[in-house]
Parts: sequence; structure tokens; C-alpha cells
Amino acid sequence: MALSSEQQHELQTQLQQVATACNERCLYFAAKWSAELLNSFSSSDDSTTNDGSDTDIDDDDDDDVPTPVQPTNHDRKEARLEAKELPRFLMAKSFFDCREYDRCAAVFLPSQIPHSTPAPQITALTTINLSLTPHKKPPASKPGLHAPKPQVPTPPKKPSQKSLFLALYARYLSGEKRKNEDSETILGPADGPVTANKEVSGVLAVLEEYFNARGGIQNLGNSQGWLDYLYGIILMKAKSENLAKQWLLRSVNLQPYNWSAWVDLASLLGSPEELQQISEHIPRNIMALFFHTHCSQELYQQTAVVESLSHLQSIFPRSAWLQQQKALLHYHARDHETAALLFDSLLKDHPHRLEGLEIYSNLLYVLPNRPKLATLAAMASNTDKFRPETNCILGNYYSLISEHEKAVLHFRRALTLDRNFQAAWTLMGHEYIELKNTQAAIESYRRAVDINRKDYRAWYGLGQGYEMLECYSYSLFYYQRAAALCPGDPKMWGAVAQAYSRCNKHVNAIQAYKRALVVGSQMDNAASSFGSGAADPLDHAVGGALDPHILYDIATLYEKDSNWDEAAAYMELTLAQEEGAEEGDEGLGVTQVTSRARLWLARYCYGRGEWSRTMELANELCQDGVEVEEAKGLVRDVRARMQLGEVEEEGEMDG
Repeated sequence: MALSSEQQHELQTQLQQVATACNERCLYFAAKWSAELLNSFSSSDDSTTNDGSDTDIDDDDDDDVPTPVQPTNHDRKEARLEAKELPRFLMAKSFFDCREYDRCAAVFLPSQIPHSTPAPQITALTTINLSLTPHKKPPASKPGLHAPKPQVPTPPKKPSQKSLFLALYARYLSGEKRKNEDSETILGPADGPVTANKEVSGVLAVLEEYFNARGGIQNLGNSQGWLDYLYGIILMKAKSENLAKQWLLRSVNLQPYNWSAWVDLASLLGSPEELQQISEHIPRNIMALFFHTHCSQELYQQTAVVESLSHLQSIFPRSAWLQQQKALLHYHARDHETAALLFDSLLKDHPHRLEGLEIYSNLLYVLPNRPKLATLAAMASNTDKFRPETNCILGNYYSLISEHEKAVLHFRRALTLDRNFQAAWTLMGHEYIELKNTQAAIESYRRAVDINRKDYRAWYGLGQGYEMLECYSYSLFYYQRAAALCPGDPKMWGAVAQAYSRCNKHVNAIQAYKRALVVGSQMDNAASSFGSGAADPLDHAVGGALDPHILYDIATLYEKDSNWDEAAAYMELTLAQEEGAEEGDEGLGVTQVTSRARLWLARYCYGRGEWSRTMELANELCQDGVEVEEAKGLVRDVRARMQLGEVEEEGEMDG
């Protein structure tokens, strides 16, 4: 998917304009993302060589040097307003950059928005459609009724859209700052939904009035897309997600290169079906491809990610974000070695970039690779000790060396720096599970899924927490959510099966265990959807290819239902995993689970009077060194019965 020189130049111009526009509005995350992408095109004429020395640039090459491109404003009225208020805007932005949010907002909103302003009535919308009817004005009050109505302060002199965005965004961040200050300690009594952003209702009221005065969501002609984005994130904070989707969709159509709007829109999608539904309304440009890559990654749709990445990397071969997505793709597919190599390459190319490195630390924890994790922790600390990613890396390191109290301390530090850093909530929940602090673990996982409902690890953690509390129906519900989000992980299906078994739903447990086997062995599962009455997917199971623990658990469930033939068949399958799948392959060898299956089969054959098979299995148990005493007892008993049988046969012959 190569771009022509004209298309590349146009894309570069768009990225340069949006990076400048985002910086003007203090949307630093989106500005950084656009600027990094702007510098990731393939280029053979860089001004510096690999050793960092400047190359000679002739005066004749001046025409080839791109000139700075400022964002264009096609609305003459807005352009005149922006030019007129430029000195005040520069002052307001300097206040914002110094984190003096209240001073910034007061430049264009001198009359304070009262904290007690109630939120306006929000109409819940269930369909995703850009052509929505505008909001209706509230009916006039009846004569004789003098109930006080909240007065929404109107911005004086009608500032430009850019200035209004900056002022309202500063007011929102001021509320977030006070909310974090009022919340005090992590997981304390004032932390969480108890403490709210008191500025949300006031900002929402101003934006509601602003857009209603301009024709509501139907009128796309007089908006630049930035206030629409702000309205969308404020609606998200107000828990009006359906309406937030509408305004974020409108924002990405009006301002398609604002990456923050795409990310917030993606956070509202919970399934591939929702992604497919919303795809009909997004603009058809390269940003839609980035959006689909991001969403497919969050929804664990590996095939879609591979296709998107191959196209995008042909255009942006030096993009750190795309390199990270490729590493994540292999990480989610549990190809840990390849993922580690890709993360190493990313770290080598961008040694001071901390975004996504908490995932790399998760990978090194799983492998486990303590030396590399220690090196990564030292590198991140030298770069910036006060970043949530750095503290998550340190937390994983201390967890790996079993210092769980120190790990919790670092995860709490990460959340003190950013309470919306979802990975820290999940990882802190894991540590509380290790420390047997079940209530704290459950609350941590709840905060994680509040931020990101697509994190199957947090749902799985909730299941673990309630299983520890012996609330098996609750744990089943959360395990099912985890398995639905990540159906390719056999661990999720094993947990679902175990929860079903605890709830005495043996048939469902067996089906879930079989699903875990199919996923784990990467067999064709087209005919084995969960809960269906399809043929047994394990009819052609071979040795060494399946998990003996799951096979043994299936057999014991059949035993509880007195289905002895199926129980014996699965015990035989468990035993078969000691051998290789093919000649020359090494199987699992003798394990404690296969020895338990051998003992069960020995007892089963003993009860059926199959003395030779019982003797064979019992002798193998004596050689394995597992359950030796019971095996010797079986051998003695069977030998005595066989001798008795021989004596009786001789007596009958003599008679």
C-alpha cells in the first residue's frame, strides 16, 4: 500500500497541522502521537548521518526543505476572533502549561462556573447515527411557579472555538486535579466513585447551551471538531456513553487526525460487533486504519491486526507505535520469544520511550527473565522515576523476586501519579491475591474494569477473588466474562470449567474443559462451540498433545456422574500423554497426574476383574515411585487371586 509523492506530502501536511493544533489546545498526547508519526516516514535524505554528524546542505536545496504549516481556519469569523484575542490566548496557554488551570479558564470565563450546577438532562441514545435530531429546549415554566433555575454563565464576548475549548478543558482538568486531591490515599475511603469531578456538570451545561444554540448534533457546518471532542469526553465522565459516541463520531469526522478522539471512541466499544457497527460512520482515510488496528488489538482480533499492520508499516516503517503494536500482537498470541525480540528492538531504537514498557515487563515476568527485567527497571528509573510505567516495571520486578509488599508500594505510586492507569490496578490486584488480601484485590480489579472493560485479566482476577471467598456463582460470572473477551486462552476456559464444577454443573464443566483442550492444542474448533451438542472434539486426540490435568479433571467429572466408561476413556487419554504424539517425539513422561490416572485405572480394572491389566498398571506404579504402597497392595491382592484361580481350575480338572 504505497503512497504517491503527492499523497505522502498531503498526509505530512495534515499531520503537521494537527500536531500544531493539538499543541495549541494543550492536547499533548495527541500532539506527540501525530509528531512521532510525522517523523516515521521512510526517508533517504535525512539531514544527519547515523553517527549524528550533520551532512552538508547546499543552498540549492533550500527549495526542498518543507516550510512550517500552520493550521488553516476556513471560517473567516473564527479567524478574526482568534487574531483579535491572540494576546489573551497566549497568556491563557502559558497558565495552562504551568498547570494553573483556574487562571487559564478565568481568562475567557471570568464568571466562575459554580461547582453545584446540576447536570442538564441527557437523553440516552441507543443507536449510532450521525443524523440525530437536535436537543429540544425545556418547556417554559407554568405561571405561578417560581422554582429557582440554575443560571449557566455565558462566556463573555463570545470567544473563539479555540479559546473556549482551552478554557473549558482547563476547567475540566482543574476538577480532575481537585478530585485527585480530595481522593487522598489509593483505595482509601474517599477514593473511587465517592469523589467526583465537580466541574463536569458546569462544563457540560456550557457545552450543552453552546451546541443547542448552533443547531445541535445535526449542524456540522460551523464546528471545527475540537469542542465536539471535549463534549464527548465530558459525556463519558457523566456516564452517558451512547451520547458520547455520537459526539466523538462527529469529532473524528470533523477533525479526523485528532488521535485522542479515536482512542476515547475506541474505549466505548466492547465487542467486534460494535466495532463493525460504528465502522459505517467513520471517515474513510488512513486514520480509520489506525483506529481499526487499535480496536482489534484491544479486542484480541489477531487476524485483523496483522492485515492492518502490514499496510501501515509499509507507509510508516519507522513508527514506534506500530512496532509496539506488532510486539503486542505476538504477546497476545502467546508467542513470547518473538514478542520479547520485538520489544528489545523497540527499546534499542527508542531508549527513552516508556509508553507500553509496562507490558514488556509483564512479558519478562511471565517468561521469567529476572536479569532483563532488572535492566529494564534500571533504565526506566534513569529515564523518569515519576512515570506510572516506571513504577509498574519496578512493581513487576519486586513481584518476581517475591517481595509483594514492595510491589504493592510501587503500583500504588503509579496510581498516585495517574489514577486512570489501568495496568497498575490489575497488577496491584494480582499482588493482593498473593498477599491473601482478597477484599483489596477485588476492589483493585473492579477499578481496573471500570477503566477498561476489555481487560480480561482483571475479569479473571475478580473470578479468583470471589473463588477465594467461596462465592462460586460470582466467580463463574467473572470467569465467563474473561473467557468471552479472550476465547483463545485455555486458562480462561479451565477457570470457567472449575467454577461450573464448584456449582455442581458437571455437564457444563465438561464442555468448558473440552473447549480448553481444543484451544490449548490449537485443534480445529469449528465443530466445538461452547455449549453446543457437536461431536466430541477429542475423538482423534493423540499422545503428548493435550493437557493431562484437564483430561484428568474431565474424567473425575464423568466419575461423579457415574459415567464409568467415559471416565475410564479420559483416564486412558491422560495416561497416553506420557508418550510422544509421533514416533521420535518426547511425551510428557511420568507426572503426578498421570500416575493418579494410572492408579485410578488399576482400581477400575480390579473392580472389573481384569487381573492382567490391573497387574500391569500396578507394576508400573511401583516403578514410578508414586502411590507405591497402594500399588504393592494391589499387586499382592491380584497375585493371590490369580493363584487362587489357578488352584480352583486344577481342582476342577482333577475332579
